[in-house]
Amino acid sequence: MKFLFDFFPVVLFFVVYQFFADLPPAWIAAANQLPLMSLNQNEPKDAILLATLVIILATIVQNVLYFAMHRRFERMHLITLAILIVFGTLTLLLKDPKFIVWKVTIVNWAFALAFLISQYIGSRKTLTERMMSSAIQVPPRIWITTNLMWVGFFVFIGVLNLIVAELFSEAIWVDFKLFGVLGLTFAFIIAQVFYLQKHALETPENTTK
Repeated sequence: MKFLFDFFPVVLFFVVYQFFADLPPAWIAAANQLPLMSLNQNEPKDAILLATLVIILATIVQNVLYFAMHRRFERMHLITLAILIVFGTLTLLLKDPKFIVWKVTIVNWAFALAFLISQYIGSRKTLTERMMSSAIQVPPRIWITTNLMWVGFFVFIGVLNLIVAELFSEAIWVDFKLFGVLGLTFAFIIAQVFYLQKHALETPENTTK
């Protein structure tokens, strides 16, 4: 459930972009009437602009809803929101979609850095151990390996995002932003579950059975 909650702003981004032509003119005007500083004003990218505006608002709502449900903010949601506000605003002001493209890469690389430095600060418990140790127990070296796998995955997604944006059309990149990233993340999580289960330690309850 949390997995879907984390991705719902991206889903809204995709829906607005795909069905842009069917949206009410007033919604489209909301994107067009933002301050313009682009050198390419003769080629307005209305769909990507409105989708960018929607994902910023949706991510704000996501953080508010999460706080309402848990009485705390999710750190990754806040990181995503901060980066999105910077790069999304640049996209809207300059009418240049390259900034919203780079946002995906910067967010994933920021997560990679956060997972990496978690091994060396505070209790030196990896982020994966902090998030998952209540559900499963594995040797410390497995937590480190799992954490480094996440670092590599986030770096990979960041690089792949730039490759897709560079080699393919904007519409294909929008598809990748939802289905590609979502699909790869889901597959990676499933693979990690099997990996952790393979190395799971027996709990006292299991040893007495």
